[in-house]
Amino acid sequence: QVQLAESGGGSVQPGGSLSLSCAASESLFSLAVVGWYRQTPGNQRELVAVIHRGRNPNYSDPVKGRFNISKDNAKNAVYLQLNNLKPEDAAVYFCSAARWDDYENRGMAYWGKGTLVIVSS
Repeated sequence: QVQLAESGGGSVQPGGSLSLSCAASESLFSLAVVGWYRQTPGNQRELVAVIHRGRNPNYSDPVKGRFNISKDNAKNAVYLQLNNLKPEDAAVYFCSAARWDDYENRGMAYWGKGTLVIVSS
């Protein structure tokens, strides 16, 4: 089982920034898809950003131009830079990943526990 551990959440004012990190227990070379999702109470998890290996990142419309997903294969880490935060960005942010076969069959296969982002004035 691949383990993912998020960190970097916190409380910021609107317009502020946060940097989230995700440490993976397995080399990112074996994880064809990595991404970030977020969830608020009573709602389903929604995609924030995703990277398919060898392709440019994809972003959900609400965060385009403000968030940036990246990864460092040498460190087995995935990052999410959150800029110009809005109150509606407040959520628990989850790191997620999958090997290609798992992704083709089931979608994202592995999930972290989440890190809380609060955006409040």
